[in-house]
Amino acid sequence: MTTGQDLLELSPVMPVVVIDDADDAVPTARALLAGGIGVIELTLRTPAALSAIERVAAEVPDIVIGAGTVVSPDQAKQAADAGAKFLVTPGCTDAVVDACFESGLPFLPGASTVSEAMRLAERGLSALKFFPAEASGGVAYLKSMAGPLPSLKFCPTGGITVASAPSYLALPNVGCIGGSWLTASLDPATIEKLAAEAAAL
Repeated sequence: MTTGQDLLELSPVMPVVVIDDADDAVPTARALLAGGIGVIELTLRTPAALSAIERVAAEVPDIVIGAGTVVSPDQAKQAADAGAKFLVTPGCTDAVVDACFESGLPFLPGASTVSEAMRLAERGLSALKFFPAEASGGVAYLKSMAGPLPSLKFCPTGGITVASAPSYLALPNVGCIGGSWLTASLDPATIEKLAAEAAAL
């Protein structure tokens, strides 16, 4: 996996996971894998996040582990050092995008406007995160972006549910979606069941 485009093809749904206790990380990753989802985005929103990434990288090598909510250059480096295989940012400041490039990892930079998407395209990036998806106009907004920016593909994240997922995935410029509903409960059996449903989308 060498590019952001490759990330969009790993699974129809990329689980966006918040871990408060690093002990939950490995069982969560194993449950997703058992359900047929081979990728996990662990967000850097909690003090346990980097430790969680380290443990998943070491103990569940068959899942592609990424770091989400990368909002500073330091976080990009820390996530790479912890074993993340890709990075995801909610927005696209020059400093953060530079740091993601410097990490050598594939990444999905966040954009919610046409201008942000164009700026990222100017830097050679064609796979982007669309965030916050629902609040920014959802399916209709992404559909309207496809005309002027046909070379860009998106992973919309933010407010998407299992019910709204198919309408996003039907768009030609959507490669996959980010979903937090898969791990809203950290019960492994529940995660595995929801992962299997998501993998079938």
